[in-house]
Amino acid sequence: MAEPLDPYMFTGCPPVAAPIRIGDKWTAKIIRCLELGPRRFNELQTVLRGITPKVLTESLRAMERDGLLTRTAYAEIPPRVEYALTDLGRSLLEPMNAGCEWSRKHLAELVRARESWHAAL
Repeated sequence: MAEPLDPYMFTGCPPVAAPIRIGDKWTAKIIRCLELGPRRFNELQTVLRGITPKVLTESLRAMERDGLLTRTAYAEIPPRVEYALTDLGRSLLEPMNAGCEWSRKHLAELVRARESWHAAL
């Protein structure tokens, strides 16, 4: 029998919000879009097919709040706003690359497991 779980194993972890938000649907994709440099809202929306302006705005604001990106508004006509990764946001690229590599190596196994599970229902 396995050792019992430590009842204090999550002590110090925030009770409600995860410290990073890359598990949602859009954050990792936005990080990838900004990997090579600043981008404008419409550039992001074009690539992120299916995201509504409202959800993109909410995601960008949350990422800015969490220190993952900066929003720079230029006093031009028409107004121009660019989003860019901060050093903190860039620090997520390495673990994201590891996750992508894991996916490349194990995607076929994952798909087979899902198909097996669905077939057993």
